[in-house]
Amino acid sequence: MRNGGQVLVESLVGLGARKAFGVPGESYLAVLDALHDTQGTLDFVLCRQEGGASFMAAAYGKLTGEPGICMVTRGPGATNASIGVHTAMQDSAPMILFVGQVGTDMKGREAFQELDYKAVFGSMAKWAVEIDRVERIPEILSRAWTMAVSGRPGPVVVALPEDMLTSMTEAAPLGAPVRITEPQPDPAAMGELREMLAGAKRPLILYGGCNWRGDGTSHIKSFAEASDIPVLSVFRYQDRFDNNSPVFCGDAGVGMAPHVKRLMREADVILAINARFGENTTDGYTLLDVPQPAQRLIHVHGSDLEIGKIYRPELGIHAGPNAFAAALGTLEPVKGAWADWRAEGRAAYEAGFDLPDQPSPVDMGKVCAYLREELPEDMILTNGAGNFAVWPGRFFRFGPNATLLAPQSGAMGYGVPAAIAAKVAQPEKTVVCFAGDGDFQMTSQELATAAQAGAQPIILILNNGIYGTIRAHQERNYPTRVSGTSMAVNPDFAALAKAYGFHGERVERTEDFAAAFERARASETGAVLDLVISPEALTPRQSLSAMRAAALEAGKGR
Repeated sequence: MRNGGQVLVESLVGLGARKAFGVPGESYLAVLDALHDTQGTLDFVLCRQEGGASFMAAAYGKLTGEPGICMVTRGPGATNASIGVHTAMQDSAPMILFVGQVGTDMKGREAFQELDYKAVFGSMAKWAVEIDRVERIPEILSRAWTMAVSGRPGPVVVALPEDMLTSMTEAAPLGAPVRITEPQPDPAAMGELREMLAGAKRPLILYGGCNWRGDGTSHIKSFAEASDIPVLSVFRYQDRFDNNSPVFCGDAGVGMAPHVKRLMREADVILAINARFGENTTDGYTLLDVPQPAQRLIHVHGSDLEIGKIYRPELGIHAGPNAFAAALGTLEPVKGAWADWRAEGRAAYEAGFDLPDQPSPVDMGKVCAYLREELPEDMILTNGAGNFAVWPGRFFRFGPNATLLAPQSGAMGYGVPAAIAAKVAQPEKTVVCFAGDGDFQMTSQELATAAQAGAQPIILILNNGIYGTIRAHQERNYPTRVSGTSMAVNPDFAALAKAYGFHGERVERTEDFAAAFERARASETGAVLDLVISPEALTPRQSLSAMRAAALEAGKGR
């Protein structure tokens, strides 16, 4: 006989879970008690706030391909954790959020911290469920795990009534997870695909999403290079393809480069692999007409629910990304008169790394140039949301072993927890987090989590004293009426880092960065470098003053 908490935890061990991120709560004490016996097998990473914990679980799922596990208490714990659920959904990252719940005898009375989790998370997660009977834990947990990793991966929310967790049962815990083979592409469809590409004047490959395994995209790379077809990534998934390939031409995301827009508009056949066609990847759904694109569209996805959801493809192929990539690698390359078009795209991508000097004490263009040379090939970069995110997103070349953990949801505060999760999952890797000063302060308390868990990322704070993204919008639209975006009071970030046991430094000049970074890399405690950035350096190619002048000239803000 076991209680529900023991069945749940032993089942997670059987499924292969090794880390759980969370904040304790009285609503799931039986689970915490069971975790006492799994230290070294299934470790509970104690976090400081549920939002940070859920970000860690979302990032862990994105990095490993296995469900990131998060455990929080009912009510406020769940609502705090919702940001990670939303992020995992938009990232298509596998995650399971376990939430304590009031006892079954109190449901429906608006008891202390009671929520209807199916209602709260119904539109935010792949599935939200409550386990009311202890003997159903293995059944429902198996379904939750399978749903999180299959089709289009995503988050599942499982509510755990307190009395259910303390009830006894003879139900056996789960063993290994269900093994699901990816849906395979239809051979006839692959033949049709090749004919469409061969008949194109300007074919384009667009890829993205989670669920890539090992060398999955290497088959796409081989076919694209042999066929000389340009390749683009969706927003914040450029790390899933070797950026050093001559066919890689950039990412379709926020602040999309003009040449990327041009490639998507001018393409007559687009092969979209594992992409869900988000707003940022389509420049607000303007690059392809809704619902019928002018481009001939081939849409490949592991979930049939994604095919035709927004755009009507001429050919839809229900196939997992790795299975499809392997099949693509067996096709004969196609040939056409698009070599110059592809070369122009690649040249524009390469030219994007050439930057003017930044009007800032610390020049991030030069910082990134230094890091491109110094960081190992298997680096992991993380970031949250803000104008600063352009630096890790646009000014690094991700080789086949490099990783980018960045939120498609545009969630501030993601970068620090993601860096901690990456260090917990792969402690041997060099992990560097890019964070704005506003972004950092969303989850800076998780430095204590990092210290306690023995995770040592390097965190670069791009400190310009403003909420840069919103300030940029203000300068473009209300240039004489800036409001609510200046952070006149910030802490001493280096001192704060030291208070948490990290190495901390303030870097005030570009020429001081290299030595400071080497000290950070040598630190055994992890490090925070506070980089002094001028608000003038609002974007890599346009200063704040220039942005305001352009808006005033256009007659705005009067």
